[in-house]
This record gives sequence, C-alpha cells and structure tokens, in this order.
Amino acid sequence: MSTNSLNYEGCNFLRQRLILATLSGRTVKIKKIRSKEDDPGLKDFEASFIRLLDTLTNGSKIVVSETGTNLLYQPGILIGGNFEHECNPQRSIGYFLEAIIALAPFTKKPIKAILRGVTNDQIDPTVDLIRLTTLPTLKKFLGTDEGVDIKINKRGAAPDGGGEVLFTCPCRQKLRPIQFIDPGKIKRIRGIAWAARVSPAVTNRMVDSARSILNKFLTDIYIYTDHVKGSQSGKSPGFGLTLVAETTNGAFLGAERSSSARGSGDQPSVPEDLGKETAKNLLEEIYRGGCVDSTNQSTTALFMALGQQDVSKILIGELTPYTIQFLRHVQDFFQLMFKVDPVPVTEEEEELNTGGEKLLLTCVGVGYSNVSKAIL
Repeated sequence: MSTNSLNYEGCNFLRQRLILATLSGRTVKIKKIRSKEDDPGLKDFEASFIRLLDTLTNGSKIVVSETGTNLLYQPGILIGGNFEHECNPQRSIGYFLEAIIALAPFTKKPIKAILRGVTNDQIDPTVDLIRLTTLPTLKKFLGTDEGVDIKINKRGAAPDGGGEVLFTCPCRQKLRPIQFIDPGKIKRIRGIAWAARVSPAVTNRMVDSARSILNKFLTDIYIYTDHVKGSQSGKSPGFGLTLVAETTNGAFLGAERSSSARGSGDQPSVPEDLGKETAKNLLEEIYRGGCVDSTNQSTTALFMALGQQDVSKILIGELTPYTIQFLRHVQDFFQLMFKVDPVPVTEEEEELNTGGEKLLLTCVGVGYSNVSKAIL
C-alpha cells in the first residue's frame, strides 16, 4: 500500500475518511476541524468514534492537536475480535455500527461487539434499520448468512440512551462481486414499532396509522410491536417505527422515524403522525427504487470497490449527497472510479409511473484481500 498521506480540511465526512484510511492503510491529516466555531475541534462523539477505531486496530497512531482542530491518523492492522464500546450519546449506535460493518469482513478475528448508547434517534440509521436492510446487503458480499447478526439487548432512546446491542460478523479473505440490476417487485412489508418508557398503546397507534396508508397498496404487511419496560427500556422515553419493503429478488428498502428527544425543543411527536410519516417515507424510498435504499448506497459501493478484480453492478435510485462524496473519497484512497449510467425509463414504466430515474453503478473491484486471513 502506498504510504503517501492524504490531506483534508474541515469536519465533514470525517467518518468516511477514517474508514477508508483504515482499509487502504493510508495516513490521513485533517486540519481546521471547526476552527472558526465557538466550540472548535472534535466533538465528543467524534472522539468516541476515533477510540472505537483504536479498539478495532492494532498499532494505529492517532495524534490530535491541543485545540482538537487538527487530526493525524495513521492506521494500524485491523484486529477485530471481542470488544465493548460506550458510544457517545450525541449520536446513536447506528453511527458507530455502520463503520464497524464496513470494516468487519477484513478483521483478523471475527467480530463480537457489544455497543452501548442510544439505539434509536432522529439523526442516524437506527439499529432496527441496519438489521433489516444493511445486514442482507452485507450477506450478499460475504456469501454466507452464518454468524452475521444484530441483537438488541436493551433499547435506549435519545438523549440519554442506555441501550445495548450485540453485533457479530465473520471475517473473509475476499468479498464476492455482485451483479444486482433487477430489484423485482415489492412483495411484502415488514416493520417494527417500538416504545420505551411510554404507554404500550403507542405502538398500536403507530401501526394502525401506518397501515391506513400502506393497506391501499399491499396486503402482506406485518408490523411487530416491541414495548420494552424495566431495565431493558433505557434511560429516556421514546417511540418509533421502522418499515422495510422486500422485493421478489431480495432487495430491501427501508424507512423510519423516531420520536423527538426529550428536552430537544422540538414539538412532541404524536404516534399517529409518526406512523403516517414513516409510511410516506417508505413509499418515497420505493419510488426512488433500486436494489438498495438510500441508507445503504455508500456501504454497497464500498464493498463493490473492495471486491475481487471482477465487474460488480448494482441498480440504485438517485444518489444521496453523502454517497456522491463517498464515491469521490473512494477515488482518493483507492484510485477507483465508478461508472454511473442513467437507466432509460421504458414506455411501460412511464405509463405506470413506477418510480424515479435509476442509475447503474458499475466498477471493477480493487481485489482487496484480508491480509490476516490465509487463502483457503
């Protein structure tokens, strides 16, 4: 791997840069992190994320300036194994878990991680959404279902958290290339309505209002209710809904909403409104379409880029700003460019109005292999 370092400025996309640095083995220097703000430097959740990377690797060199505005990260070797991490409650466990999933296939030992903190908030993908949409994507690249799991031991709503999640994932020598260009048709919708430290009736109210919209389109809808109490309900009251549409070809498109955090200054959430909003968000994701939803675009692109030296193709909906930046970063770290082709809409699709414009994302993997894993 080349030893030359990459230089960036600002706090945006810090997580992307550090994940790609860890995988490519390249040193990253990031300057002027919130240098003009009243509270300059790294935030607590970013420091927590850097500590997580330090736990996952062996021999990483991390230097943060006194003001916290400059960061030097020289990655070590990915170790993985069994570990626990206290996730800073400013961001949910999903923020940290997405990074672990990106790195998990390439560790020396299979990962068994216990993460504590906020399981559901309004900023990051919740652990439910990651379990229902990201894990099926990960399994396609790993070529196995065994040992990939997320178990929610305790729920913790924002702002105080108190949740606990167990994530397990095997490691692989190489990832499989994928060709996934036909998502198929939506065949069923599954979901989970959760509530912690509020009335159990809240979950049913969310389910009923979501169904009032979705029942017009599909009959196979099942939304589980998960009302947690006592020690499993975390430290803050909250509720939320995650919905996932599954297609005939095994694509998973998800949407979710969580209630406003106590003390956040936002309007208190009403279960009926939240249920309807989630259902509408899901319909938007289905309209955007593709073989992965907007949350999983960047993870899928990463695994395609790191696959064997073979062509990977995937059909996706409109690129999110986060993914666009991610593709630029992949070019910086791995000198790999994706080919992005718009897919013309057929006359039949236009008549039926079956969704937004689609893109075909193609790349030849860099043939990344896990240095710690013997070739079987």
